[in-house]
Amino acid sequence: MTSVTDAPDIVLAGAGIMSATFATIMKELQPDLRIAIFESLDDSAEESSNAWNNAGTGHAALCELNYTIEQGDGSVDISRALKVNTEFDLSRQFWAYLVRKGAIGSPGSFINPVAHVSFVRGASNVAFLRRRFEAMHAHHCFREMEYAQDKDRLMEWMPLVVEGRDPAEDVAATRDLTGTDVDFGALTRALLANLARQPGFSISYRHRVADLRRASDGRWDVRVTDIATGERKKVSAGFVFLGAGGGALPLLQKSGIAEGKGFAGFPVSGLWLRCDDPALAARHAAKVYGKASVGAPPMSVPHLDSRVVDGNRSLLFGPYAGFSTKFLKHGSVTDFFGAMRPDNFGPMLAVGRDNFDLTRYLVGEVLKSSDKRFDALREFFPNARPSDWRLEVAGQRVQVIMPDPSRTGKLQFGTEVVTAGDGSLAAVLGASPGASTSVAIMLGIIEKAFRTEVPVWTAKIAEMIPSYGRSIADDAGLCHDVRSETAAALNIVGPL
Repeated sequence: MTSVTDAPDIVLAGAGIMSATFATIMKELQPDLRIAIFESLDDSAEESSNAWNNAGTGHAALCELNYTIEQGDGSVDISRALKVNTEFDLSRQFWAYLVRKGAIGSPGSFINPVAHVSFVRGASNVAFLRRRFEAMHAHHCFREMEYAQDKDRLMEWMPLVVEGRDPAEDVAATRDLTGTDVDFGALTRALLANLARQPGFSISYRHRVADLRRASDGRWDVRVTDIATGERKKVSAGFVFLGAGGGALPLLQKSGIAEGKGFAGFPVSGLWLRCDDPALAARHAAKVYGKASVGAPPMSVPHLDSRVVDGNRSLLFGPYAGFSTKFLKHGSVTDFFGAMRPDNFGPMLAVGRDNFDLTRYLVGEVLKSSDKRFDALREFFPNARPSDWRLEVAGQRVQVIMPDPSRTGKLQFGTEVVTAGDGSLAAVLGASPGASTSVAIMLGIIEKAFRTEVPVWTAKIAEMIPSYGRSIADDAGLCHDVRSETAAALNIVGPL
């Protein structure tokens, strides 16, 4: 454990991809900043950032059907997909900058090209996918996307999915070869290793941020517990970042900031089926996403994924959702109840009232037998054999329950950022696509919390992220140039 920096400018709770990204950006912008990270576990990236706790999809909205909504008139709204797609591009640009600088080493250690595929069954779903493709392909950000119904072509794209399937079944797929698989655990460790080489940075493992309060001088008194010894410390910080996954919500509540009032969390657990057979993994170089069940949260969209972890290829299928009262995989069963407050009880009741389909879905998932789980895999991979697969516990996700004056409360899928009005504290809540869009999230926090410094930093931000201040969604030439440059630096597939 490195020593704790005295009176740091910034304290970060959690040593996952969010904290590592924020700290890295801030040190690039102002190298003399004093930054301290506190992590309750023995190492970094052991919760949601761990490679086996998430799908590793570089979420660019290429294959995730829940990002494109079918309208009443049959048209498909791609606005959210476009937002996620262009936000992931900011992450690519920042990672490429760090690779070119020599800060994080070989890109193949954390990002690899893997085709992103959307796969549907049944005539109505095929018709939807065709309309979705037409809407997306018309935009230059999705120009590389392909569509197919022909079984021979689909066999080339995803042989495991096609083999053994009824030839008469209506199926279709889209494919984008610019998709990626990202090991966010490896990336987190690379970012933190780079930070550890710099002065004014410390990271303390087995240290839990237990409480935080505003001091009379406007700084934050951060109460930290040494888990090994039980010793309690008080650290004074000018800015606090809560990037502790599901653990961020309780800390946000303890901060007492007005902006955090009414927020609650709905924890969702998950399981994967995992296959490490090299022969099977070699035949499935894609992430194949299907459609979610009625009431299923977006994180539970079924998909058969190619994964690259520590240089080895594996397959994951799932996730199978469930309910646990823990907010973290290594958390406590009392987490859910401990986060109940008078100000969020109403929103929680409203969400329970308005999300009966979700409740029914989660109960069904919890009661699902191993045979039923395998039946779900065979819908994607008809010839799958149980002996090739084993169960893997996924990371814990906490969906955000937000205060909503019109309905008392709203269940928010995705990632939510809560920032104190004076810019002295920020918390990242929620789930996917958070890790993939971490750079966009951090830039948003920086623009709010350090608004007076941003004009001074603008040139440096543009050096790190060349499209900063411009829109690749509106400028096809800029989009092509930036994506070509990042693809070359990261050794992934670029635009034609």
